[in-house]
Amino acid sequence: MAGRVEREEPQSNEEFYGDELRRRREAAELTQADVGERVVCSPSLIAHFEAGRRTPSLPDAQRLDKVLRTDGFFVRMRRTLGKVKFAEHFEAAAEAEQLASFIEEYAVSLMPGVLQTERYARAVLRAGQTNSTAADVDERVANRLERGRMLNNRESPTVWAILNENVIRAVVGGPEVMAEQLRHIAALGRSGRVLVQVVPHREGAHATMSSMVKLMRFDDAPDMVYVEGLLTGALTDEPSMVRRYRDAYDLARAASLPPEASLDLLDSVAEEYDHERSSHH
Repeated sequence: MAGRVEREEPQSNEEFYGDELRRRREAAELTQADVGERVVCSPSLIAHFEAGRRTPSLPDAQRLDKVLRTDGFFVRMRRTLGKVKFAEHFEAAAEAEQLASFIEEYAVSLMPGVLQTERYARAVLRAGQTNSTAADVDERVANRLERGRMLNNRESPTVWAILNENVIRAVVGGPEVMAEQLRHIAALGRSGRVLVQVVPHREGAHATMSSMVKLMRFDDAPDMVYVEGLLTGALTDEPSMVRRYRDAYDLARAASLPPEASLDLLDSVAEEYDHERSSHH
């Protein structure tokens, strides 16, 4: 009887990590679905880890060690992998974002990261990292723009963004940057790639006005929700929490302008920024 064909020797630290995960999972006689269930992620994400295409977040690595009884191996090995691209509290959400089939986001003060233009992202990241070098900012901008490239692929998640009017009125990077950013969002909306709505100031108080909310649906995993503060973030798939955030998001949607009226408002405010810029020259 022919023996199983072994995979070629891994070529990178990520591939070595994935190969070790596969070996130890098989030694424990567990399927990818078994591990995914116990680590609380989808089997497809376990497959990405094993192929070296994705890097487990620190919490994922800790759960892998617990499930496979590997005494901290996967946490320690994680230090050898490529440089972490995002803040630790956002890592797992960034991974989930790329695997989602549908993303719904409510933005309270800043444009959602996947919708940001380069100049807008640079202005945000400069303001948030006052002690960074230019190279640090360049790297963070590149990582943020990489997230947004999902919109270039029709197989990537459908995105529905609800923007508080604060988002389009806060002058991030100056009038020229804001005009460019708003027209970018409007173009995505009119192309059908993104559904965009704005909650106008006149609506006053509503359910989500105090916090950003990102809801994510998956083809092979439970829905998840991510919320973020200044230096913290929380990602959960606990059904009762997801349901409560879903209810709040739906209330924000009810307070929003219809999609076409929202795009018209983006165009109008972009023109205001153009006028402001020209009046200063």
